[in-house]
Amino acid sequence: MKRRLSKAIFPVAGLGTRFLPATKSIPKEIMTLVDRPLIQYAIDEARAAGVREFIFVTSRGKSALEDYFDHAPELEAALRRAGKTELLETLKATNMESGAIAYIRQHRPMGLGHAVWCARRLVGDEPFAVILPDDVIDAETPCLKQMVEAFEETGGNIVAAMEVPPARTSAYGILDIAEDRDPLVAVRGMVEKPAPGTAPSNLAVIGRYILTPAIMGHLNRIKGGAGGEIQLTDAIAREIEETGNVYGFRFRGRRYDCGSKAGFLQATVAFGLARADLGPEFWDYLVEMVAMRRAAQ
Repeated sequence: MKRRLSKAIFPVAGLGTRFLPATKSIPKEIMTLVDRPLIQYAIDEARAAGVREFIFVTSRGKSALEDYFDHAPELEAALRRAGKTELLETLKATNMESGAIAYIRQHRPMGLGHAVWCARRLVGDEPFAVILPDDVIDAETPCLKQMVEAFEETGGNIVAAMEVPPARTSAYGILDIAEDRDPLVAVRGMVEKPAPGTAPSNLAVIGRYILTPAIMGHLNRIKGGAGGEIQLTDAIAREIEETGNVYGFRFRGRRYDCGSKAGFLQATVAFGLARADLGPEFWDYLVEMVAMRRAAQ
């Protein structure tokens, strides 16, 4: 009998150094696209996919994440007194009930695989998702929900994948495809950041995974590589070698790399334009800015 996906791991222990000085005092995951933090997009996506248990792998200086998902009685009371019911409902959507969310410390930065491994006791013998909040995906059907449907069909490990230009394959983990059954692909191997011209395909892995408990077993046996880091891709590669039970999934939607400043700005523009209350005014401003830039050239 296939187990339903109900748990998700959110690795949020990183220092966010690319966004200093902003991240000196706030976690990167709290930085906002328009008016929602990155982590809220990730949580909403997980909820839409049926996830009910949320596991945060954090580090020192991340207490703002815990505060964000807590209830704020004084603020809620103030909004209620002011009759701001719409804002009150928006605020309530950020609350997490007691017991739904757990926080685990990753005491040393030892790689994504190690961060996932830190949650092993809470995952137990169940399948679980891994969501990287840096990857924000704009999709009509949330990306993880699309993947859950594929997981229910295969019961195997599934990694989200997107096609990238051949010149960009060296920046990603790339899938070696055994069989293409679009949108699913059976995976023969994974190559992390292949040298230019050597990539087995242009299908790149991005920050969404549905994994079986066997992956935790592989992580238990992996020794740290350069810098002592334990990589999740190494554990997935072992599962491919032993069982072949790994699939890539071409999701429908657009991914924004909000771990980079350029990607964060692109996402801000896209999500801002999509808002009915902001889009028209924002569009007029962008048109004006483009016209001024062209006139200055």
